[in-house]
Amino acid sequence: MSESTLAQKIANFDPNALGDVAGGLFGLPFTPEEAQVVVVPVPWEVTVSYRAGTALGPEAMRAASLQVDLYDPDLPEAWKLGLAMEDEDEAIAQTSRELRPIAADYIGWLEAGQPQEGAATHSNVPARITAEGDKLIQWLKNKTGALLDAGKAVAVLGGDHSTPLGFLHALAERHPDGFGILQIDAHCDLRPAYEGFQYSHASIMYNALQLPAVKKLVQVGIRDMCQQEADLIEHSVGRVALFGQRFMSEEKFAKKSWKKVCGKIIAQLPQKVYISFDIDGLDPKLCPGTGTPVPGGLEFDEATYLLRMIVRSGRTIIGLDLNEVAPGDTEWNAIVGARLLFQLCNWMAVSQGRLVAKGVEGAEEKKLKK
Repeated sequence: MSESTLAQKIANFDPNALGDVAGGLFGLPFTPEEAQVVVVPVPWEVTVSYRAGTALGPEAMRAASLQVDLYDPDLPEAWKLGLAMEDEDEAIAQTSRELRPIAADYIGWLEAGQPQEGAATHSNVPARITAEGDKLIQWLKNKTGALLDAGKAVAVLGGDHSTPLGFLHALAERHPDGFGILQIDAHCDLRPAYEGFQYSHASIMYNALQLPAVKKLVQVGIRDMCQQEADLIEHSVGRVALFGQRFMSEEKFAKKSWKKVCGKIIAQLPQKVYISFDIDGLDPKLCPGTGTPVPGGLEFDEATYLLRMIVRSGRTIIGLDLNEVAPGDTEWNAIVGARLLFQLCNWMAVSQGRLVAKGVEGAEEKKLKK
């Protein structure tokens, strides 16, 4: 599409009108080819270990996004940037639907103590699901890599938390100098091959750390972990920094401001940052449908304040994912998820110099100071 046609789309769009159901994500008129920020949905939830439903998250958030007002006092014209979501890949969704009950039966067999009468039925399940996980990684690596090479900023929308691994592989190839991961989550996700599944949702950060380009993992909001994960963090020689719920609560009880806590978190991050946001990192009142809710967690404004502070620190967000948003019994989960996605995508764009925010220096101002 020509620049004049794109300009005409912007000129004809009314950001104050009702969300257009015939439009794209957030009712915006842009296609993925036109947009600067592209969201890739991954409707996959094969290895979830408690409640399912997160594979329905991308479509639920797309529908809920039509109710999101586009004005932000820091980013009043963010909608002009171009934000769009690709269509779901039905083959990915179908494979998830086929494998999920198989994995659930296998997990049930494990929980029953692995009785001998089910051994033959379940013996090949982990290998089969790992093989499909390998395919998913390669598919997402290729897709997101092509978008990055086309100059897009990319966000992955799960699905369970195993989904973004292929994107991390694509980023690792394009940033061999290294980057850090900011993980907002209720869980560490550092278990190797949890429940026998190499690409478990509970193993995403363990798998991410196998990439040499991942120089640092900073975990925020953690409030559930096992001894194996604690040992891994302790012996990581600083590669993993934990800012768990207990630490954040103690800071709050000591009357430390959230601004100061955010400063400590950001100080651990390198210049290039990838954000991995599991919705259960928030207080579960904001995401009651998520697969493994845990008491505690961040408030919505605490999470978005941390995001703004990262960008204002001058760091670059090279990519992100949002996952584990399950529709549940109400539309509340998708409503919160859609608003969080809007903030994440727009501030990633600011950090990459695609969008100017109030209080954030643009690329030219930074050059002048050097």
